[in-house]
Order: sequence, then C-alpha cells, then structure tokens
Amino acid sequence: MVNLPPATRLAGPVDTATYGEYRIPDTPGPLLRFTGRITDDGEFTPRPQRYHVYGGWFCPWSHRVAITRTLAGLDDIVSMSFVDGERDGRGWAFREQYGPDPVNGFAFLRQAYEASEEGFDGHVSVPALWDRVHARLVSNDSHTIGIDLATRFRHLATPLVDTYPEHLRDRIEELDRRLGPTVNHGVGAATRPGPARAALLEAFEQLDDRLSRSRYLLGDALTEADIRLWVTLVRYDVGANAARTINPGLHVYPHLWSYARDLYTIPAFRDTTDFAAFSRPDATLPDWSAPADR
Repeated sequence: MVNLPPATRLAGPVDTATYGEYRIPDTPGPLLRFTGRITDDGEFTPRPQRYHVYGGWFCPWSHRVAITRTLAGLDDIVSMSFVDGERDGRGWAFREQYGPDPVNGFAFLRQAYEASEEGFDGHVSVPALWDRVHARLVSNDSHTIGIDLATRFRHLATPLVDTYPEHLRDRIEELDRRLGPTVNHGVGAATRPGPARAALLEAFEQLDDRLSRSRYLLGDALTEADIRLWVTLVRYDVGANAARTINPGLHVYPHLWSYARDLYTIPAFRDTTDFAAFSRPDATLPDWSAPADR
C-alpha cells in the first residue's frame, strides 16, 4: 500500500474573478473517465479501509452512494469525505466547512484526478472512489460505485439492507431506465414549460399510483431503486421546484409524499441529508418529520 500521510491543507476562497466559472471540458472521450470495478480477483479487490469516497453533500449522485454505503454496513470499511459546495474554474475543493482531504491532503479534488491520469483534462466530478493501495481513482461513475458497495463487501460487513439482491437486479435497472431520463435527469428541464415538465408530472402520477399499492417501488423490499429516486424527491421542493413553478409541491401526491417521508425516518437516509447544502435561498422546507402513514 502506498502511504500518503495527509497534510492539513485547505483551498483558499472561491475566486471566479481570477479562475472563472467551472465549465465541463469539451474534450474527446466519455464524461466519466474512470470506470473501474471492485471484483474478487481483479485489480481492485474488496479489503477493509482500502477505499475512500470523495463526495459532495449537495450532489444527488454522491447522496446515493452515501446512503448505500451505510445500508451496506460499510461506514467503518469504506471511508467518505466531502468537498466544499462552491467551486470556481479549478473545480471542487476542500475548505473549512467540511474540512481537509483526510486521505491525501489534496486542496483540490482535481489533484486526485491528475494523480490517476497524467495530463488529465476531463471533468472533475463527485462521487469519486479512491484506492489507497494504488493511490489512484477507481471510478467516478456513481451507478457502478453504488452497486459495488452494495454487493462486494459482504464478507467484511453485515448489511443493514441488501439493496441490490440478485433476484431484483433486472427490475431495479429496468425501473432506472424508465425513471432516470424523466425524473432524476429530467427534473431540471422541468422548470421550464414543455415536454420535460409533462413527462415529470406524469411520472409522479404513476409513482403515486404504484406506491398506493406497495411500501417501496418493488414491493416490500427496500432497494437501490428507492435510493435512486429518493435523492431526487428530497431535493424537489427546495431545489428545482423551490419557486413552485412546476407544481404546488410533492405533497399533492399523497402516496409518493408519504413514501418519501417514510424513507426519511431511516437513519441512512436522514443522517446523510444536509438540506442547507442543496436548498435554494428562497426555498420553504416541507415538514419531512411529519408522520408517514405507510
């Protein structure tokens, strides 16, 4: 294992006057440059304290990974830290609010990317999974990071919930293909009148009907499908719909709203949620602690 004792380094304040706004680079190749997987016999094997997740409290994709990590019983097996919620042209950074990088002492997350690929010129994103053994990133693909955390460490930890059971994996991914474009990726476009808004509201109606007949999306089993949807729902009324331009709010769908509050009672969901990190200044926070009749 490569030992890189962290230095207590913090980036300076966000400085867009000097460095400009962050822009996703227009470079050839995939947006997510690192796509390694944790396997039993490959380059990245499951071992305790080998991996670290760089995340962001503001980021729904990081939020997915944080929830899965806890439900998989990995809080003491895979460490996690958080970048600052603001950035300039240098990308995500480590500042005082969430503390320094505890693994490498990097001031900027870009340094992790550059340490993994010489001359890196791509998108610096969270979540990102770091390997302490090879001192490099494994993946910045939230989808596969979540699956690997849910499935690859069971000999090291007892999961609180098996969120990716083998007999439900096809259904989880099929539902993701349906909800991903319209809900998780479509909610931003739904702030403007048009097809994206219509598709989102139709999806909410369908989900409300579905959840009138089952506790979770796939029956009585809490799965990755619920995690993937919930991180969008918890941001809806304080983010994309903060000004209530899409509709009056999530509460107009009684079963969907009750389902979302029910999930919030689970510590893995509640304790990984920082409303201040993703709420717009004009947002009114709904009562997430109101009893959920499920």
